[in-house]
Amino acid sequence: MVSLSQKIQVELENIDAIFVQMPPYLNLPQLSLLELAGVAALLHNFYNGIENILKQILLFKKIILVESQSWHKDLLERATTEGIISEVCKSQMGQYLAFRHFFSHAYALDLYPEKMEPLVENSQKLFSIFKNEINKFI
Repeated sequence: MVSLSQKIQVELENIDAIFVQMPPYLNLPQLSLLELAGVAALLHNFYNGIENILKQILLFKKIILVESQSWHKDLLERATTEGIISEVCKSQMGQYLAFRHFFSHAYALDLYPEKMEPLVENSQKLFSIFKNEINKFI
């Protein structure tokens, strides 16, 4: 049976692999629409990886989230109340949660580099904060 630590480690490695492919935020205005859509997919994958880790930790703690239209937001709230992540981390993740929702429901034609730049710029910093906070579960 795979341990919680092993599941988390796999997700962390997958997120690290995303950053290898992520272009610098300053390069976004020069990208084609297709390349920009690729960056958007990487940002989406980054946030999904974080959600996967939080879900695994909650399952390990035998905490079940009710499936609802707001379960993504509820996941962040519950992870915060359970002491898995801090309010600061949750607050910063809110931008990525909003982008995840946008990306899932929008057309690639609606992607704008200037709106994605802060997400790309801050993603590795947020990931570092997140890793430090969930380190107690590894």
